[in-house]
Amino acid sequence: MTDLAQAGTAPLGDDGRPSRAAGSALRRAAPALLAHAGTRLLGLVVLAIWGAFADKSPHQLLSARWDSLWYTRIAEEGYGYTLHLPDGAVHSNLAFFPLLPALERAISAMTPLASADAGLLVSGAMSLVAAWGIFAIGDLLHGRRVGLTLAVLWGVLPVGIVQSMAYSESLFTALAAWGVYAALTRRWLWAGLCAALAGLTRPVGAAVVAAVWVAAAMELLPGGRWRQAWRHDRSLLAGVVLAPLGWLGYVAWVAFRTGSATGYFDVQSGWGNGFDGGLAFAGFIGGLLIEPPFVGGLGLLLGVGALLWLAVRCVRQRQPLPLLAYGGAVLVLALAAKGYFGSKPRLLIPAFPLLLPIAVALARLRPMRTALVLGSAGLASAVYGAFWLHGSGPP
Repeated sequence: MTDLAQAGTAPLGDDGRPSRAAGSALRRAAPALLAHAGTRLLGLVVLAIWGAFADKSPHQLLSARWDSLWYTRIAEEGYGYTLHLPDGAVHSNLAFFPLLPALERAISAMTPLASADAGLLVSGAMSLVAAWGIFAIGDLLHGRRVGLTLAVLWGVLPVGIVQSMAYSESLFTALAAWGVYAALTRRWLWAGLCAALAGLTRPVGAAVVAAVWVAAAMELLPGGRWRQAWRHDRSLLAGVVLAPLGWLGYVAWVAFRTGSATGYFDVQSGWGNGFDGGLAFAGFIGGLLIEPPFVGGLGLLLGVGALLWLAVRCVRQRQPLPLLAYGGAVLVLALAAKGYFGSKPRLLIPAFPLLLPIAVALARLRPMRTALVLGSAGLASAVYGAFWLHGSGPP
């Protein structure tokens, strides 16, 4: 941890403060942010062209379908809406964490924007903040070129269009990336605050808490430093205590609201969600493999295999333990949860550490080749994103 605190985009000085001004750090990250913005712009342009031929509004696809409608309703009416489906399922808006709708409500109150458009604004802005944080981690560990490649890779994910929707993925990834970066560079209060806010954004906020706690353990356990922590490391202890408060606070509030200690998990069960160790997902893949044409099952099997291979590569790459803890937790929570399986690619969007081995490999190529690979991936992502959003199921 000490070595990491002395390298990268914004190292700590001897007094524990950043030695590089934020403006300088932003200039260093500017090429990555411009390239990432280009991927998002390309996705929107392709979506608009596709929508013109399909006679569908890109604005509606991005801001007024599926989960975005639930966030907008919470922003405008608060919690308490429940939908009873004919098959007996009960969908309560308590399943959605509060930070995004709270921001939508605040922005719409201060501007002429409607809540849904405020959600688009949050996602667009936070996509850039997330790309900056992802760049900062790549730069910290392997240098500027890897940081740039990593930020662009995150933008050209096959489901990268979600980063431009009124969903919570961009907001969460921004908080997660900067929370992990803060933990790696021993900015404990910032790490705890980002983790707490991430815990108010999505259930997977627990992964950011894990990263902060692992980083703190690495700082305290060697040499029995934990015995002097109260006297000399109060900011560290404050960050450790602060980190889980967002996630625990919302789960506790739902428990109070529903009158049940397991209220939040009961709400998720009503949506068909929950953690079963991946049994339901494995069964879903198995079902596709035993019925022709087998392509869907084989594709999913190969996709899961690639994710696990990347996870192993992250370990062999010797990524810092806090980064491994975060990326591993996101991967496990995405793959081992039951629910609507079509959303799993979206749930993996925050798992940017899995892209680091690819970013390191691409950064070793000649710049023109790297640009060609990333540009091709960006175009494919834009086309797939437009195709995906024009489908019948939610992302």
